[in-house]
Amino acid sequence: MPLVTAACLLEHAQANTYAIPSFNFHDLVDLQAIVTAAEAEAAPVILMASEGTIRFAGFPYIEALARVAASQAKVPLALHLDHGRELDNIMKGIRHGFTSVMFDGSHLAYAENVRLTNWVVDVAHRAGISVEGELGQIPGTEDDISVAEQAAGMTDPGLVAEYVERTGVDALAVAIGTAHGLYKGEPQLDFDRLAAIRQAAVIPLVLHGGTGVPDATVRQAINLGICKLNVGTDLRLAYTGSIDQALKEHEINDPRPLLDIAREAVIEVVRDKIRLCGASGQAKAIKAQL
Repeated sequence: MPLVTAACLLEHAQANTYAIPSFNFHDLVDLQAIVTAAEAEAAPVILMASEGTIRFAGFPYIEALARVAASQAKVPLALHLDHGRELDNIMKGIRHGFTSVMFDGSHLAYAENVRLTNWVVDVAHRAGISVEGELGQIPGTEDDISVAEQAAGMTDPGLVAEYVERTGVDALAVAIGTAHGLYKGEPQLDFDRLAAIRQAAVIPLVLHGGTGVPDATVRQAINLGICKLNVGTDLRLAYTGSIDQALKEHEINDPRPLLDIAREAVIEVVRDKIRLCGASGQAKAIKAQL
């Protein structure tokens, strides 16, 4: 089936109190793993490519991989540009078949974030593509985007309703205590803040920095309105860790067996995250609505 918009998936998740698991992929191997796991769980998923991945592989390759995956998949898939800060990349993503884009204006002054996000929404919606915005800053590192923890501001619930109305975004990434990359300790999410944001927003909410967050914490966040969970580092750790272990245990000079090992390791992580999000078995209902 063709790629669908992220908004289509998120609306169903919001109506049924679960989250769409969203995974960063970098090459054929982890893309195959994500789709294989999604089919095994009969779950919709969002395939995400960051600006760093696009620099690595290029828009044409990312587009081709995702389109082939969607054409063969038995579950709904969306292709999302994650943490797009460069407007040129947003435009290229739209031209290269992405069905969802995130404009990350969180590093900008509020008024400029609103202005540019609204511009992206106008362009993307004309092309039938959904848009995720971000209000507040999520600390840690996402590819080459770093935010000092002490300077990272959480989402202000008092600005949420105005931001959503003025920008027209389809989904909102919120900063409530998660971080990109690996945590130094157990993350402490501000659930009171999340509840206030949910009260102010009528659109699906997105939680970045899903790696390392305890399962019980993720479930509580979903119950309080999170409809999209982003996962990237967990997949990279499974991919590289499984290859590293195999090379320690065996003398292998053919990359294909190593990539088979990596694919299986990523599949297990993805299936676990899908179950955690409550997305298993949801593909059938979404396909019936398309």
